[in-house]
Amino acid sequence: MPLNATPAYDTFATHVVAWQKRYGRHELPWQQTCDPYRIWLSEIMLQQTQVSTVIGYYQRFLERFPSVQALAKADQDEVMPYWAGLGYYARARNLHRCAQELCTKWGGEFPRDPKQIATLPGIGRSTAAAIAAFSWGERSPIMDGNVKRVFTRYFGIYGQPNLTATENTLWKTADTVLEHAPAQLDMTAYTQGLMDLGSTRCTRGKPDCINCPLKATCYAQAMSVQHELPVRKTKKVVPERHCAMLILTNKNKILLEQQPSPGIWGGLWSLPKYDDADNLRIACTHMGQTTHHAQKMASMLHVFSHFKLHIEPWLILCETPVVTQTNPDRSWVNLDQLSQMALPAPVKKLLEGLYPEHLNADLI
Repeated sequence: MPLNATPAYDTFATHVVAWQKRYGRHELPWQQTCDPYRIWLSEIMLQQTQVSTVIGYYQRFLERFPSVQALAKADQDEVMPYWAGLGYYARARNLHRCAQELCTKWGGEFPRDPKQIATLPGIGRSTAAAIAAFSWGERSPIMDGNVKRVFTRYFGIYGQPNLTATENTLWKTADTVLEHAPAQLDMTAYTQGLMDLGSTRCTRGKPDCINCPLKATCYAQAMSVQHELPVRKTKKVVPERHCAMLILTNKNKILLEQQPSPGIWGGLWSLPKYDDADNLRIACTHMGQTTHHAQKMASMLHVFSHFKLHIEPWLILCETPVVTQTNPDRSWVNLDQLSQMALPAPVKKLLEGLYPEHLNADLI
């Protein structure tokens, strides 16, 4: 492409469609359906999560909740074990809320208009457009992380992609592409093609420009700025937090505490946690438990998207279970039921080291 040339709006979509039909992904389980419920589930699970991780969760989730009605009827406690380990647990809570709203306000059916879909809990503009495109071929653009990378490089869009001004430019560009695209554009192939290009060709670290269908008219390829676009976000200092976790066991039982919603682990069952070991000891005293023989275990670090959590676990073997009636969020759980509980990833990892024979179930 000459250095003064402009990217081709009129052929962009057709090139993406042709490439996707020949080289794109076609065997993913959610590609074998037009059911908006299944497509919606996959789109939510794929947010911030790799495809290889999602597939197993997706299949297990559908076995337990095969329809939006089945999901809406379930209690949140029934839903969370099928999400435990995927992270970003607000997605699961919104998924449940959305299913209930679909059943109460929409007769258990998804609206076809992307703007109406975007009013549902946990669904943004891009996810709504993807659901509509994959389910009914609706002509509406998407703009996830992969697509942003393709667009910033191909059209030469500078500015941090998370800034409002850049977002607006990206969406305007996406609308313009569809305005120039053929009337009979295959929206399923186009939408999937954008995702596939971003994840298999226009990758973050090593873009495969030689095998990209857009290379002849790509701004980044012509200007050799593939590694400058998208513009990197300004790095922030990641805050660090600390907590002490209590592993209180009695014979074949362990004390767990359900985390409040909203919250980072809202709805999941965790080990009781405290600001530090001193507060843990005070709490144990109030529960009638001595900490003289408490065993401090190896500390562990769990990294969230926006902070790091240092966990200091303490193991106490008690002879008499603590009465939990005064705290309805706490419960003694049989060790052989641990695999059925919705446990946060670091808690599950910690307990796997202590009770591997109880945490090798197929569910999670």
